[in-house]
Amino acid sequence: MKITEYLERIDYQGPRAPTLECLSAIHRQHLVHISYENLDVQLGRPLDLDIERIFDKIVHRRRGGWCYEMNGLLGWALGEIGFDVMRMAGGVKRSLGGDETLGNHLVLAVQLDETYIADVGLGNGLVEPTRLREGSFSQEFREFRLEQLDDDAWRFHNFPGAMPLNFDFYYARAEESLLAETCANLQSDPQSMFRQNLICMCFKPDGSRFLLGRTFISYEGTTPTQRLLESAAEVEEVLKNVFDLQDVEIENLWPRVAARHDELFPTS
Repeated sequence: MKITEYLERIDYQGPRAPTLECLSAIHRQHLVHISYENLDVQLGRPLDLDIERIFDKIVHRRRGGWCYEMNGLLGWALGEIGFDVMRMAGGVKRSLGGDETLGNHLVLAVQLDETYIADVGLGNGLVEPTRLREGSFSQEFREFRLEQLDDDAWRFHNFPGAMPLNFDFYYARAEESLLAETCANLQSDPQSMFRQNLICMCFKPDGSRFLLGRTFISYEGTTPTQRLLESAAEVEEVLKNVFDLQDVEIENLWPRVAARHDELFPTS
């Protein structure tokens, strides 16, 4: 694994130093060039936290990934540059599901003059790192809020209309066994949203792009345009040309995507 290869993957050509400017630029470039996606879970390809596997998948094979892979790779890269990075356990929708959700999200804390939260693994959240401070803040057209729940527990409130709406995290070093166990459970549990639904997201300078099952949604700012994909060929075109994803077994993927859509929308 070479940091130069990762930086080429995200088209980052700036200075390599543990500064806020470098952190913010790499964070944004990662979002622009690497898509959030759960294609391997949909295809039954086992995933783990191994950074060499993640590096090969995202950098060499030009795929995307989910939070364990996206933030795992970012955290490794920042460490290679010289940043002080801590992996933290998060819980998406802990406000509804309680502590059982902890470990279903990986979040990064980066120590500079203050502590910054970095997260490229939500799919539709932070554009750049933000200070670990209670209060509201904006990034472009997105409005976020950090809420301190107790001494170590925090809640990230996503911008209005985004999914997920929030996640909690503990400002403490994650138990890697918890992350590994939850990563496995999210792939094996039939009720897991990652098992049930194809999910792809990517950040663009003018907004975001989403593929949720057969439904493709393109946002310019906060204005959505939506269309239903009708064939495996259309899914392949969107995955390659919008999300820049290769090495996907479209013919194996399409039947379950179509079946899931019919299950959710039987009359459409």
